[in-house]
Amino acid sequence: MFHKIGQFKTQLSDQILEVQQRYKDFRIYDFGSYALNRLTPKQGYSVETQLAYGLKARQRFDLFLSHQPLAHRPLIVFVHGGAWLHGDKKDYHFIGEAFAKEGYDVVVMNYHLAPEHIFPIYINDLHLLLNHLQQHADQLNVSTENLVLMGHSAGAFNVMSALYHPQKAMIEREQIRAIIGLAGPYHFDYKDDPICADAFDQSIPYQQVMPYYFVENTSTKHYLFMAERDNIVGHFNSQDLDRVLKDHGNHSELITIPKLGHITMIGSLSSLFSRFFETKPRVMWALEDAFK
Repeated sequence: MFHKIGQFKTQLSDQILEVQQRYKDFRIYDFGSYALNRLTPKQGYSVETQLAYGLKARQRFDLFLSHQPLAHRPLIVFVHGGAWLHGDKKDYHFIGEAFAKEGYDVVVMNYHLAPEHIFPIYINDLHLLLNHLQQHADQLNVSTENLVLMGHSAGAFNVMSALYHPQKAMIEREQIRAIIGLAGPYHFDYKDDPICADAFDQSIPYQQVMPYYFVENTSTKHYLFMAERDNIVGHFNSQDLDRVLKDHGNHSELITIPKLGHITMIGSLSSLFSRFFETKPRVMWALEDAFK
C-alpha cells in the first residue's frame, strides 16, 4: 500500500513538473515575440526605454508616444503575464506599436517576479508606477486624465488588483477610465497550484487575495476578454468577476475571442496578425466605448 502511495506521489510530482514546463513552453517570447518585435513597424510613434519609476532594477518602463497630434491622448498602461514568475517588457514592444499607431500613448512596465517576490509586491509596483506617471506627466509628455489599464494573464490580475485589493487602493480610482483584462485569473485557488503557487503566500487563503472578493462600486469600465480555446486560465475567472462587478453596479463587458488560446490571443494583437483575428478590433471597440 505504501509503495503504491509512493508511486502516486512520484507520478503526481512528474505531472506537476510537466505542467510547469508546458507553461514555460507557451511563453509568447519563447516562440515568437522576437520575430513580432523585429518585424513590428517603427513608424507613427517614438519610444523611450528603461525609464525608472522606482529605485529597484525591475522598476522600469518603456514609453511609446503616438505621433498623432491629439491633446490629452489616452494613456494605456500594459502589464505582461507570465504566472508572476517570468516575462519582460522588452518582449512586448509589439503591444506598444499596436496602440501607439492608433493614437494612444502606451506604457509597458516591468515588475518584481516570484519566487523572490510574492503578492502583493507586484501590485505595489503597479501602484508606484501609476503614481509616478501622475507626478511626472508633464515631464513625460503624457496625460493621466484618460488612463486605461490593460493586462494579459497574470498582468490582468495585477491591473484588476490595482483597484480591488485586500487593502484600500493606494491610487485615485477616478483616474482609471477603463480596465481591459485579457485572459485574467481573478478568482482561483492558488494553493499548491502547479504553475503559480510560488507567487503567493501559501498560508494565506485565496479569498483574502483574489480581486473578486474586494469589488466595490467604481466609475471604471471593465472589459473582460476570454480566449475561446484557453486551456490555462479557466473562463470561470472572467465569468465570476463579470457577475460580481455587475452585482455592485459596475459597468462590465464579457468578450470571448474565437479560435484563439491563452497565449495566441496576446500575439494576435501584433500588427502582423491583428487583421486575421477579432482581438484587436474588439479591444479598439472597448477603448472607444470607454471614452464615449
